[in-house]
Amino acid sequence: MREEGLARLSDVHIPRNNADYIVMHYLIDALKMAINKYAKGNVLDIGCGNKPYELFFKDKIYSYTGCDVIQSDKNKVDVICEATKLAFADEKFDTVFSTQVIEHVSDPFKMLQEANRVLKNDGLIIVSAPFCWELHEEPYDFYRYSKYGLKAMFEQKGFEVLEITANGGKWAAIFQMNINMVYSTFKTRKWPIRILKGIFINLHFTALLNRFALWADKRFHDELLTLNYVVIARKIKNV
Repeated sequence: MREEGLARLSDVHIPRNNADYIVMHYLIDALKMAINKYAKGNVLDIGCGNKPYELFFKDKIYSYTGCDVIQSDKNKVDVICEATKLAFADEKFDTVFSTQVIEHVSDPFKMLQEANRVLKNDGLIIVSAPFCWELHEEPYDFYRYSKYGLKAMFEQKGFEVLEITANGGKWAAIFQMNINMVYSTFKTRKWPIRILKGIFINLHFTALLNRFALWADKRFHDELLTLNYVVIARKIKNV
């Protein structure tokens, strides 16, 4: 059973010296663009956590409902239910939104089938999913997705894929993974590691690496390796 009140992302303003700055920079930008272009009507956020992206929907929609498997630490979840068994009527929503959730669902096809069920005809779905990331929230971390796998899954479950956007390229992914590796060693209390931690955090070396990574990723952009994908699709049939 997952821990009740699990800490979730609450703020989309990520400092440049943060270890997750690179991945969040690309993810937030892609989600913001997708929401601005496609969000409409009544929105369901599957796996909403603390609803950190709700502010991006402001003045674009009628209502915003969040569901999750557990209550979040900020008590933002409106309805407790599984992504594979949504507690909502058929064709209730105009937009389904779900970010960094589908990798934690043991049956992602069933999740997309349920999203299809609660969406109105021609309703839109916005989903983000990781391609390159370390294990997290174990043991509830099941999958990583290529853009081709995502397209096939969505089409199988009654959607027409409109866009699939990569979140950064090789340089972004490699720098983010290396920063993750370094920060994972900070858990030890040995004095050489404590010195290294001070350099990265107190001397803002992390911020320098993040800044260089964004520059290099733009200068030598190559999406054969990316951190996440954001998918936008339209419901074209019931399944």
